[in-house]
Amino acid sequence: MTQTKAYALATETKEDEVRRLTEKLGTLVNLRAINTTLDEVPLAELRDVEVLLPFIHSKVGPTELDAMPNLKIIATRSTGFDHIDLNETEERGITVCNVPGYGETAVAEYTFALLLNISRKVHLADSRTKRGDYTLEGLRGFDLYGRTIGVIGAGAIGLRVIRIATGFGMRVLVYDEVQRKRNRLLAEVLGFNFVQLDELLREADVVTLHAPSLPSTYHMINREALSKMKRGSYLVNTARGTLVDTHAVAWALDTGILAGVGLDTFEGEEFLQREEELLGESGAEEKLRMLVQNNMLQRRPNVIITPHMAFNSNEALLRILDTTIENVQAFLTGDPQNVVRPRR
Repeated sequence: MTQTKAYALATETKEDEVRRLTEKLGTLVNLRAINTTLDEVPLAELRDVEVLLPFIHSKVGPTELDAMPNLKIIATRSTGFDHIDLNETEERGITVCNVPGYGETAVAEYTFALLLNISRKVHLADSRTKRGDYTLEGLRGFDLYGRTIGVIGAGAIGLRVIRIATGFGMRVLVYDEVQRKRNRLLAEVLGFNFVQLDELLREADVVTLHAPSLPSTYHMINREALSKMKRGSYLVNTARGTLVDTHAVAWALDTGILAGVGLDTFEGEEFLQREEELLGESGAEEKLRMLVQNNMLQRRPNVIITPHMAFNSNEALLRILDTTIENVQAFLTGDPQNVVRPRR
């Protein structure tokens, strides 16, 4: 790195985020902050970027990387990094850092916000009473106590979900082959059982997803998986939209396998704010198909869809910013931290 300030670009920022980034990194970088995604910046304006601080909706692939020949580090303001082409960054010698732990509490609590809403029909009751209708017909819910919850993914967020679930008095089954091998003692300490995926799907009243987006997890909740679930069960996804086949979920709702669904993330969510622009893009037909499917799900009374906001608490956002700032500082002083690499 030269002694002059590095040129940094932060995407999808809010005013309070810009203030904190500027305050903490101002002596190290010249920061340009935008409130849009990276694809809305003309490629010609990216040439001098050395430090990129994107959020999850800013795709960073070969085209973007070609436009940033001086790029040294991508410090994504997120735990997930599936929006970044890690094979390309590794080949080009670009360091990628993430925020490995910031939203365990926020996302886990939001998981139960969705679950409690669909289990007790809070969203339906709210819309009904706002219309002046105070009847209870069709609003009967069920207790979480004594029910079986299947947690797919026992990382930091999944473990927090497990703790909350045991507090509700739920029986907890967990599928995570990596954690099963590493942390067998966890099951005894936290009072849950590691099981195979088929058993989890068969036994759970509620399935909640906390796995990363990988080729191996793409559409892991598909028609075959859903057909193994008990009738009248529930699905919650606060992880990644690619884990769930939206068309299969609609089928499971139609057939009564699923009684309710809570989605904070879903396939194609990145296209929602620019539907008209999709018409001229390659692959538009598939993208628009996903949007139509999601719109159809949104109209169902037993489905709750929110705009990928499980992480969105004051405390979590502050941790995101502070860890991102530390990642940039560590890299610029020659000691990178929280580095992520392609999974082989």
